[in-house]
Amino acid sequence: MQFDTQTSPHLAGENSVAAMMRQVLYALVPGTLALIWFFGWGVLINLVLATIFATALEALVMVLRKRPVKAALGDYSAVVTAWLLAVTMPPLSPWWLTLIAVFFAIVVAKHLYGGLGYNPFNPAMVGYVVCLISFPVQMTSWLAPSGLAEHSVGFLASLQTILTGQLPASLSWDAITMATPLDNLRTETSLGKTLSEIRAEPLYGSLAGQGWEWAANFFFLGGFWLLYKKIITWHVPVALIVSLGVMAALFSLGNPDNFPPPTFHIFSGGAILGAFFIATDPVSGATSPRGRIVFGAGVGVLTYIIRTWGGYPDGIAFAVLLMNMAAPTIDYYTKPRVFGHKPE
Repeated sequence: MQFDTQTSPHLAGENSVAAMMRQVLYALVPGTLALIWFFGWGVLINLVLATIFATALEALVMVLRKRPVKAALGDYSAVVTAWLLAVTMPPLSPWWLTLIAVFFAIVVAKHLYGGLGYNPFNPAMVGYVVCLISFPVQMTSWLAPSGLAEHSVGFLASLQTILTGQLPASLSWDAITMATPLDNLRTETSLGKTLSEIRAEPLYGSLAGQGWEWAANFFFLGGFWLLYKKIITWHVPVALIVSLGVMAALFSLGNPDNFPPPTFHIFSGGAILGAFFIATDPVSGATSPRGRIVFGAGVGVLTYIIRTWGGYPDGIAFAVLLMNMAAPTIDYYTKPRVFGHKPE
């Protein structure tokens, strides 16, 4: 048999970029289905729009750069970025908001730095943060989870709202939206309510918030799939979840009336999604095993600080971007010793 490669190795590796990205997409399915179940068809519509925008922009940039378009689209990295953005944005986000988020993720955060493998920041989180800072009202207009909303929003109503920005005449924003558990907790504690009084509201479930905790559980299952398939390692997810939990436990033990327990922080917002799907980005994160532990722990600590004392209810995106800046320094001080050489 004649091989195209004249010298060894002749055995192709199992984990190509495309194969790994497909596994990430498979792992995102359970959590995404849970979001659709609890928050409606808007999640699916956002996913379709984000994917169309991302692939179109990816192709356009590759044409402008005079690079192979088919190869870029075939690695599925743009689809993964689009999917992560779609599940982090409110279900009825207007189409132009999704386009802005995808533009900054694909064009600015990815290709202006050289493309896949060269981006210093997580592209999806760049797109998300740009929209959160620029359009805070639209980015915090979450639908009430299934069972708590006064009226449900069907597929056609969701499509109309996303494309036109206008709800059907029979619906109003006050009737279908409510604050997220993290936002509600921040508001209610500032009014002097105790945690036990707040957690008695219908918005909250056994661990965190109705709907959100179930989505987190299913993203957790997807994360275990990635660990099983060895797409990611345990270092970042474990370090992030443990550090976030430890921070929450310390303050909760000191003042349980004002600071929620670790389970609330772990299963609220984007903590689980961030631990397994965002902070584990091999390009923008730390690379050494010890460095990944430091990186994940830093994301967890910063997330708790931003959630508790910062200006935004959920700090995962900001924490990841801040630790992206620290990743080169973390790698420098945690790089493994070269065998046969004395440590510097």
